[in-house]
Order: sequence, then C-alpha cells, then structure tokens
Amino acid sequence: MRIGQLIFQNECASKKHCLTSWNEGEDFASLGIGHFIWYPEGVNKNNQRFDESFPKLLRWMQNKGVEIPAWLQKQQGNPWKNRRQFKKVENTQKMRALRDFLLETSSFQVEFMKNRLKNALPSILKHLPVSQRAHIQEQFQHVAHSPMGFYALMDYVNFKGEGIKTSERYQGKGWGLLQVLEHMQSTKSGLQAIQDFSASAVLMLTQRVALSPTSRHEKRWLPGWKKRIKSYVYEGKQQLKTHPKNIQPL
Repeated sequence: MRIGQLIFQNECASKKHCLTSWNEGEDFASLGIGHFIWYPEGVNKNNQRFDESFPKLLRWMQNKGVEIPAWLQKQQGNPWKNRRQFKKVENTQKMRALRDFLLETSSFQVEFMKNRLKNALPSILKHLPVSQRAHIQEQFQHVAHSPMGFYALMDYVNFKGEGIKTSERYQGKGWGLLQVLEHMQSTKSGLQAIQDFSASAVLMLTQRVALSPTSRHEKRWLPGWKKRIKSYVYEGKQQLKTHPKNIQPL
C-alpha cells in the first residue's frame, strides 16, 4: 500500500533498523513503521503525556490472528527504562527478531492506522460542542476527498494524534488533527484543500514548539516535521499528474 510506504519513509526513511527506535529527548520507545509509542513498564498512565499506541497495535493484531512473540504477549510495558538501556540492546538477537516481526507485519500496521483514522472524526466530534462540529466535519471531508487526502489525514493522526487528549497540550494549546482542522477555512476539495491542511499543520506545530518546555528542545524537530508535511502537497500533485480521476475518499 502506497500510503504505508510513505509513512514508513516519513518515520524511518524506509530503513529496517529504525523500526525499533528511541529518540533523544523522549521518554518512550517508538516501534514499527508508524513509530508507535511504548512507555517503560511501570509508568503511570496519568504521567503519559502522549497516547501510547504500541500496546493497542499488539492487541489489534492479535485480534486479527497475528501470532505475537511470546515475550511481547507477557510484557506489561516497555522492558527498557530509558534510552540508554534501549541502545545497549539494539543489536541483540531479541531486538533483531523484533524488527523482523515489525517488518513482516507492516501491512497490519497500515490497517491499524487506517482504522484509527476512521475512528478519528467521530471521536473528535464527540468531544466538541454541537455548534463547532459542522466546521470540523466539513474541513475533514474537503481533505478526505482531495488528491492524497487520505494519506495526509492518516499520516497526521498517526504522527500527532487526534488532538482531543488534554495532556497533549502546551499551555492549553493542542496540535492534533482537531486543531489543524479548526484553523482551516477551505471551501471545497482539491489540491487547495491539501495546501490549506498543510499550512495549518505547520502553523500548529510551530506554535507547539514555541509553547513547549525549553528543556525538551523541540525546535530541533521542527524542520523534519515541516518536511514531512510538505510531502502531503507533493504527493497530491503527483497523484493529479498520474491518476487525475482516481481520487480515493475515505
């Protein structure tokens, strides 16, 4: 699936070794083609700022009949307490086997992300006053029915979340899909809607960095985030060139 390949490129530069990562400055591991978050075992749910998606992925795959490695089934959380411990074992047989498993199940991970997107809009609307729902739904549909709109929405939700979790805020300001759609003013579907979505996403992430705790040094990540978001417009233009009549809505 082309969208899965693009997300793997965004998260891992399509490199297998990157399927098991722990970014500097983060307090969690990032696993799989979507860099699903896994907090260390024992971390209280209330102390998890960002949505922990890796355990959800494992449960989802298990329900689909995927055979999960025995040690992962037994594990109650990420067995490595910090990045230093994680890096020490990244070339062990256990970690190589984990990367093999994550590469082999990439199609299931794509379906998991697709399912998350399908549930995103209902979840967002549920958290909003009735008076605000029409605008969000309208902007979502404009993007969804645009060239590579499915990719833009699916990647962003996996990348920065739905925007409804109160812990995913800095100084009360969020940066998820909800906030991106809130700041859009598109009037119809098409490449312009993708450009509007991308511009709003850059605005929200730039605001996030400005409001973030200085100790996190989030400014270092902003150029990469912007590059990723630029791919939404680029891929939209490519689809218009190669398959102008094949726009796949949600």
